[in-house]
Amino acid sequence: PTSRRPPYTLYANFNYTGGLTPRCKVAMAGVTVGSIESITLDRDTFQARVTMSIHAEVDNIPADSAAVIRTSGLLGEQYIDISIGAEMASLNEGDTFYSTQSAMNLERLVSNFASGR
Repeated sequence: PTSRRPPYTLYANFNYTGGLTPRCKVAMAGVTVGSIESITLDRDTFQARVTMSIHAEVDNIPADSAAVIRTSGLLGEQYIDISIGAEMASLNEGDTFYSTQSAMNLERLVSNFASGR
């Protein structure tokens, strides 16, 4: 029987969230471990602050793990993929991912490629 412990909250800051929206999934190794609660603008850093709700059973995410925005398939929906770190300490309620990788801005990539940058 699965325990009914409430999920816990983690945060990540991104320069660009692309098509990420609330209710998008948070995954590790392709397995859904939570979902996005909200995306707000941090008015001090001008970054997007993403609030994630993580399943209580997944309580040992290494503290040096990275939150990476990925896309399922070529034009699928975006989600956050947790790239596992190696540290023994784990992220806890209210912690923020130290390392993040923003969504790829396809328009910017295409225009950079077209102008040879």
